[in-house]
Amino acid sequence: MKVVSRFDKLVKDADGQAQWLFAILQSVHDGVLVIDDCEVVRLVNPEYTRITGVKENEIIGKRLRDVRPNALLPETLKDGKVRTGVYRKEGSNEYVVDMAPIVVHGQVIGAVSVCKGLTEVHKLTQELKRNKERLNELKRTVYSIYRATYTFAHIIGHNDKIKEMIRIAKRAAESDLPVLIMGESGTGKELFAQAIHQEGPRAEHPFVPVNCAAIPAALLESELFGYVEGSFTHAKKGGKIGLFELADGGTIFLDEIGDLPYDLQAKLLRVLQEKTIRKVGDTHERRIDVRIIAATNKDLRQLVAKQYFREDLFYRLHVITLHLPPLRERKEDIPLLAHSIIQASGGGGQRPVCSISQAAMALLQSYDWPGNIRELKNVIDYAICMTDGMEIDLHHLPPSIMKDPEVFRSSTSIQPLRKMLEETEKRLIVEALRQFGTDVQGKKQAAKELGVSLATLYNKLKKLGISEDLPSSAPNG
Repeated sequence: MKVVSRFDKLVKDADGQAQWLFAILQSVHDGVLVIDDCEVVRLVNPEYTRITGVKENEIIGKRLRDVRPNALLPETLKDGKVRTGVYRKEGSNEYVVDMAPIVVHGQVIGAVSVCKGLTEVHKLTQELKRNKERLNELKRTVYSIYRATYTFAHIIGHNDKIKEMIRIAKRAAESDLPVLIMGESGTGKELFAQAIHQEGPRAEHPFVPVNCAAIPAALLESELFGYVEGSFTHAKKGGKIGLFELADGGTIFLDEIGDLPYDLQAKLLRVLQEKTIRKVGDTHERRIDVRIIAATNKDLRQLVAKQYFREDLFYRLHVITLHLPPLRERKEDIPLLAHSIIQASGGGGQRPVCSISQAAMALLQSYDWPGNIRELKNVIDYAICMTDGMEIDLHHLPPSIMKDPEVFRSSTSIQPLRKMLEETEKRLIVEALRQFGTDVQGKKQAAKELGVSLATLYNKLKKLGISEDLPSSAPNG
């Protein structure tokens, strides 16, 4: 049995339709005035009277300009143009009007004005202003939290490999292509990522770092893409914005990308291809404008071969690739890095440190640094804490360095400190001479690498009783 609504009963004839439309106009909370093609006022609703102060019996059936000589609605009737946001005043009543022609079968048969009191407009304007201020404050907060601090000026080194990586990274900064940074832990992957962001056109927008290995797999999707309200148990009211949305307009740095769960790799691939994201529990996608920089200390090709990493995602990320050398392959940069770390530490606060002794520096350059620059910083910070003077010496370095088997292979028992220092110094000089040779040029190069003058090297050869009759590993030896 078909249910017949009150609406169906009312609008079955023209009179019923007119009553329906009249009731609608009476209920609208904006002021409405309608004129016909002769400029005669045909209808006003109660809200129009409240806003303008003009009563129904003062205007209905009369030409609009006979009652209100400065009315603009007749102009809309004549030229058929829509007018919006027109300021009007009737006595002490101020309001804003939108006007439009009424067109039926291609003919203008009248015009309508819709008005809103200025007080109400002012309230809406103020509310809009407050919302914009809150949005801007939120943006400033996001930008202050997710702001890159490092530039290419912070990347230190004269090593050829690192200089080549800086050159490529600077060119990459000019583009919007994905960048994949590969290197051992502690080699400065995030430093490069921030520098690329800072050098490019997105520098004034957020830089959002994400450690894919640090966030539990069950939470990673909602952290990256956000979620809508009610999408799962304990979901926050109003949902949550994801890190990709926070990075909109800027850069997202996906560190340890090799640890990204396999199912999420497909979603990241879609972000790269379509520039859209879908929140957890949402039914539609949102467009985003984000540059992706990824980093890993793993061999992604091996992960692809073992089917732990998607091949299509690998090639999407593998557009511009940087291979950062480990510190053991750029030992000539250790003095620069060490002195930079000392300067950045403020010289140790109440115990200012200005230099590192030649013996200590030689030891630092002989160590293989499995923790790379991060480990070097820890060692220098430790030494600054241990020293009471202006110079870091061998005995200020941490036990992890002093007990390294490559440094003290014969140290099986406690020895007097002076003897240990002499043995270390002697071993380092012998290794340098074997590498560069014992001729004049070889000694000059050895002295340079050891950070001492040629005269000092000759003195130490004599003092430590080092024979110059050594088998050389130098290319010309």
